[in-house]
Amino acid sequence: MWMTDPRDQRLRAIAELIRSQRLSSQDELAERLAGLGFKVTQATISRDLEQLEAVKVRRNGQLAYALPDQLDAAATTGPRLEAVFRDWVQSVQAAGNLVVIKTPPGSAHLVGVALDRAGLPEVVGTICGDDTLFIALGTAAQARALATILPEAR
Repeated sequence: MWMTDPRDQRLRAIAELIRSQRLSSQDELAERLAGLGFKVTQATISRDLEQLEAVKVRRNGQLAYALPDQLDAAATTGPRLEAVFRDWVQSVQAAGNLVVIKTPPGSAHLVGVALDRAGLPEVVGTICGDDTLFIALGTAAQARALATILPEAR
């Protein structure tokens, strides 16, 4: 008999919960998962959300988790990138060939997804923490240039 990995079952359950309900915190998600028979820690939920690439988005004035396929790809470039920066970015600073962006706690991933989807050609990659985002560029000059342009989106 073929058995499904419990982690895969939990990831599918989380994805379904995010698609069907407005969940704004990991605590809410943990409660819903417990109701489905999953016993998880906050650290596990955090890792699962990262694996699913779930981000918090503002819909009708409320924050809630969303999956990448729920985000409008066209809305994460141009004006959408500007809106993300205006709402979520606190500071932008060049550091060598990196640009360091500070956000409120739990918001760096949201900004990172918007930047990744914007497809900026000079960006080599992004790394998101909880409240800090690192953007890797090819040269320090590119980082300085991007750091001066990005605050304009704010």
